[in-house]
Amino acid sequence: MSNPIPDIVVSRLPEYYNTLKAMQAEGKQTTSSRELGERLGISAAQIRKDLSQFGEFGKQGTGYLISFLVDQLQTILNVGRSWDVAVVGAGNLGKAIAHYHGFAPQGFNIKLVFDNNPEIIGTAVGNLKVLDIKDLVPSVTQAGIKIAMITVPDEAAQAVAAELVKAGIQGILNYSATPLNLPDHIFHLRHSDAVVQLQHITYYIGK
Repeated sequence: MSNPIPDIVVSRLPEYYNTLKAMQAEGKQTTSSRELGERLGISAAQIRKDLSQFGEFGKQGTGYLISFLVDQLQTILNVGRSWDVAVVGAGNLGKAIAHYHGFAPQGFNIKLVFDNNPEIIGTAVGNLKVLDIKDLVPSVTQAGIKIAMITVPDEAAQAVAAELVKAGIQGILNYSATPLNLPDHIFHLRHSDAVVQLQHITYYIGK
């Protein structure tokens, strides 16, 4: 996926955004690239360089107004809205993800859960019913979902990803160890921190 902003820069934006929101919660109103860098272990010069890719957000000697910078990063990352997410794989990991309460406050709502195990299909995961993976394409297409998480065994991940592409998914967070072979227009990441990486994905698909 072509993009004028280096992806390594985009990958740091969620860290800036979430740290600034934490500062807001502490009651802070302004900050500096030095203070932000000390919290993140990133040089002040790197932070200034990264942010300058998107405009001028601070003034020399006065630093950054936190509320303004949070709003700007929210717009850049496309996280100022709610995103529906499909989870494919309702084993222990998939169920844990569906039950995790950390997604909704950040604007990510688990809407559909799929599996191919007859013993799991039709059972409840929180407020959701596990759907048959055979119905993935029509269900995801009808719901208009653009983001999916893959939590299936490694050997099934590529086939599941192909079905998600057919369903119109544009961003995939892959919990399997299998590298995915996908069209260039599909932005995908391997899992480390789910919320941060979902915010990374929305930068690319929220245009």
